[in-house]
Amino acid sequence: MPIQSSKMSYSEHQQSAAQITARCAIVTLSDTRTPDTDTTGQLLRTLLTTSNHTIHSYHLCKDDPAQLTAILTPLLADPALDLILTNGGTGISPRDQTIPTIERLIESPLPGFGELFRMLSYQQIGSGALLSRATAGIVNNKLLFSLPGSPKAAELALTKLILPELKHLLHELRK
Repeated sequence: MPIQSSKMSYSEHQQSAAQITARCAIVTLSDTRTPDTDTTGQLLRTLLTTSNHTIHSYHLCKDDPAQLTAILTPLLADPALDLILTNGGTGISPRDQTIPTIERLIESPLPGFGELFRMLSYQQIGSGALLSRATAGIVNNKLLFSLPGSPKAAELALTKLILPELKHLLHELRK
């Protein structure tokens, strides 16, 4: 008698998550952008909503760890949220403190995101991709992704990595 496996295939996982809608927050870190000039935040909003996800909140803050923590703390506690996307502050300059701030909050890292993002970025911009410290993880059963502030880089991360797996990730977290 053949042994029946109870494990679902990858495509079966994707299909079972097809109806999931993510409730999202966007946080832009910049010392110079305003809501009107935040092209990356606007792009993330458009890409998410055209993929049938909802925007719960949008925040713009200075590239400051204390201000970022003050914004993220209530978002991470909010049961109405599934996904938080930050953009900006992922480089290597002394002002870029987003990644250390986020890494202190992450309970379960998703290292594959940063690795794959840098690989895809390398294909677009070459060795400059090593300057990105884009990262992701799970905090309080929510997805937290930290993307570069460049619209092109954020679009790459969202369209090639996050959106194709978002429903599947949320399906797994909601089990």
